[in-house]
Amino acid sequence: MPRSMTAFGSAEGPTLAGALRIEMRTVNHRFLEVSMRLPDELRSFEPALRERISARVSRGKLDLSARLRSDGTRASALALNPVLLSQLAKLIAQLQAAHPGLAPTNALQLLSWPGLVVSADTDADALAAEVFSLLDAALDSLEAQREREGARLADIMRDRASALAGLRAAAMELLPQIRTGWRDKLLQRLRESGATVDPQRFEQELVLVLQRMDVDEELDRLGIHLIELDKTLMRQEPVGRRLDFLSQELNREANTFGSKSTDARTSQLAVDMKVLIEQVREQVQNLE
Repeated sequence: MPRSMTAFGSAEGPTLAGALRIEMRTVNHRFLEVSMRLPDELRSFEPALRERISARVSRGKLDLSARLRSDGTRASALALNPVLLSQLAKLIAQLQAAHPGLAPTNALQLLSWPGLVVSADTDADALAAEVFSLLDAALDSLEAQREREGARLADIMRDRASALAGLRAAAMELLPQIRTGWRDKLLQRLRESGATVDPQRFEQELVLVLQRMDVDEELDRLGIHLIELDKTLMRQEPVGRRLDFLSQELNREANTFGSKSTDARTSQLAVDMKVLIEQVREQVQNLE
């Protein structure tokens, strides 16, 4: 089932670090682009969070916001992040060696560095499991909305495709009349001019004219693309790029059909076709 790229999902629940709320918003984008705003306590989980998201979302610009509310009633032992402290100490030493005049830092300034102070009694694996569980719940919420919106967009595109099929049928019904009309019109003009024309030569010239007007191939391909569009809308995997290609091909056939038209009725049909195809293309841009 097609899925929209525009949706919102959220989840909230308790963790060892406090009450966590995760919100995700997605909008149209050619590729997957993820941006995150995480509290300091969860920064170390960012790579794993990105990997988990990319396993379930293939296209769209996704903004994730996580807000953590600590439980003020629970005392928590604090400790320093030794790896980060070592890195900061090395950087400070390098700066002081390169610029001896710099003012020395103090312990309080270091303690304010994001991620340097951690909770000593927090089980990192258990916290990660809680965070990932909430992320999955938020993704479930997001995907449910994307699927509901995608189903509505698919219905709109099916309606447009059905209208296109009707225009194609009308064109196929008109073509024999137009060809006969051209033959009768040429004969009438010859009679009015009083010119004498070899019947065989006349038929040869008429065939050449009708060949230039022939749009059977374009209408056949238009029908094939409409069938493929309907099949694509029933696929379970992301179909946005495939539908985008099909809408381009539909437009190509409609343009060629219009350029070969020699009758006001088929010219109007070509215009109506292109309007419907553009409406399909606009909806396709919203699909994953």
